[in-house]
Amino acid sequence: MKASQARFIAGSEAGSLLHIDLGALVSNWRLLRDRAGGAEAAAVVKADAYGTGIETTVPALHRAGCRTFFVAHLSEAIRARAVAPEATIYILNGLPPGTADVYAEFDLRPVLGSREEIDEWAAFCRAEGRRLKAAVHFDTGMNRLGLTVPQGLALKGDPRLADFEPALLMSHFASAEERDNPLNQRQIAAFSAIREAFPGIPGSLANSSGILREEKPHFDLVRPGYALYGGNPTPDRNNPMRPVVGLQSRIIQLRTVDAGDGVGYNWRWTAQTKRRLATLSIGYADGYPRPSSGIGASGEISERGMAIVAGRPCPFAGTVSMDLIIVDVTDVPENEVKRGDLVTLIGGDLTVDEVGRRAGTIGYEILTNLGRRYARTHRETEI
Repeated sequence: MKASQARFIAGSEAGSLLHIDLGALVSNWRLLRDRAGGAEAAAVVKADAYGTGIETTVPALHRAGCRTFFVAHLSEAIRARAVAPEATIYILNGLPPGTADVYAEFDLRPVLGSREEIDEWAAFCRAEGRRLKAAVHFDTGMNRLGLTVPQGLALKGDPRLADFEPALLMSHFASAEERDNPLNQRQIAAFSAIREAFPGIPGSLANSSGILREEKPHFDLVRPGYALYGGNPTPDRNNPMRPVVGLQSRIIQLRTVDAGDGVGYNWRWTAQTKRRLATLSIGYADGYPRPSSGIGASGEISERGMAIVAGRPCPFAGTVSMDLIIVDVTDVPENEVKRGDLVTLIGGDLTVDEVGRRAGTIGYEILTNLGRRYARTHRETEI
């Protein structure tokens, strides 16, 4: 094969495998759809569908009945449009200056979150002689994007709303996963006031955690994201979602080190006794978080990175490097582990939430950092 020629890397040849269960993804969407009552269930597919791939995830959800998708960037929306020609696609990060013609070309809807964006979209629609659709975003407590509630209420009767079609009123929960946080009630009340000011326009407030709140703030459309991909939308309770992502990496070398030997860059892990180590073909260049590094002495670390080797949990030893992770496999019988074996880094008890916790971050970051070097496999059962 010439150096310039690219070819698909088979799973048997890959350093690491990313397994994506599209059947579980669809099952999660259906569960959230059913919990949303009569509201439409959309899907948030930003960040390359939370690392699972827009080109596979969007068609799977569309086949299951999902008709509305949310992305963050224009480039993501164009990719989604290519695989879902008839879907409704909203772009959460708004309307970059001078891009309205691209939105119109691909039949995309900006989420307008400022008076400047409303001005530009209305002016473009007037010039085109078409009332193109858009969402209008209201800030009810996040202080990130969107019109303030007073600015939103002041839009009532604004002539610019005659130039385009406000197809959706939106806001976003700041703390929906915290059941007793009073901010949730304030946001629901503020958004309800916005809805009353603009009767007849559908409203959307609930993210994944919001869908499962006791108040059922579903309005007309819900926007699940993280939970679709197996993350727990109710962190103080058992996860009702099915896992979607599994990650395995291949052992490329086994070795034994003596007591007192250090491992990895700067010897930040030290063997207290004779230990057997496995080196995995994965690192932070693949999106695996470097803060998962096993730092200290063997036998002292339990809350950092972990792999499941032959069914047994095994801690990381030393720093996560660019392309490699070292795992202490001393407790695995020698006849149960060999070069070439696949070990689990996401799967079973190592959920995306657990992997995030061990890295000092959140499962969202684990998912959205999933690398492009993995050989990806897809299951489409139960769709």
